Amino acid sequence: MTGNLYRGQAGLPFSSSLRIYEPLEAFPPEQQRQLVAEGTRNGSRAAVENAELQASLGRITRSGGDPFPTGHTDLVRMTRVPTGRHAAASDTEDHDAGRLLYCPSQLVIRAGLAANALMDGVHSPLADLLIPVSQRDKHQARIDRINAGEAAKRVHTRASTWGIPFSWFSLFSESDRKDVVESEGRILTVRVWTPLNEALDRARFAVAHLALAAPDLDMLDDLTQLTEWLELFHVQSMVELDYGAVADKVYPDESPMDVRLGIECLAEGDMTGAAAAYRRLASRWIPIRQLARAS
Repeated sequence: MTGNLYRGQAGLPFSSSLRIYEPLEAFPPEQQRQLVAEGTRNGSRAAVENAELQASLGRITRSGGDPFPTGHTDLVRMTRVPTGRHAAASDTEDHDAGRLLYCPSQLVIRAGLAANALMDGVHSPLADLLIPVSQRDKHQARIDRINAGEAAKRVHTRASTWGIPFSWFSLFSESDRKDVVESEGRILTVRVWTPLNEALDRARFAVAHLALAAPDLDMLDDLTQLTEWLELFHVQSMVELDYGAVADKVYPDESPMDVRLGIECLAEGDMTGAAAAYRRLASRWIPIRQLARAS
């Protein structure tokens, strides 16, 4: 599989992801074996992205009207983080230094959650036409089989189309590690990484200050749910913000700094500073969200 499909996503909605990568011991023994096997088989990160996109396009054109993943196989993303012993080592000293962390795609469960959200939304009459009841019932049976085991208690990935929720940026800092993936002069994606404990500290800081300064702000509810989600995972996990194709439109991006400054200004009663931070965010992201309604 070449990278052409991954590079050629023109016309598809911008999709961004927030992912949790956990150490192997955070998973049940049977799932550990599956993660190692799938991770070895999947290969490079680009190969995983290509396979996921190809599979999603294949489901759209599948005969029989079933748009859901079957769950026969699951893609696995992996990352390697430095251990204490190797943290200061250069790349030339040891390319394999560090510890592997795993993020299963869990497409069956995530597809079910997305379908439920669609059915509960404003487009539910259209959803009935796109996803027949018989196919939803069939997919629910797949979800029930997965939920019967102990491996499906934590959903490792959150996805967003046509922009990144501002609450996600509160988990990151401008000093966090960034991977910029480019090809032929185009930014394919930007991935930002931070340890789970730092993401949790930042989320709790934001929740505490917004609860006092702006309790009616929608972002407070988003951050509260985000904090509860992060608390489900192993303490040695990593959090990844994957911009996806939208990175080519917004990078370099100062959104994490603008969100932090906005919250700090609200906490200090500086409404002018908070408004300025929001204007910077809005000027960057509202045009992206408007693309969802473009013809």
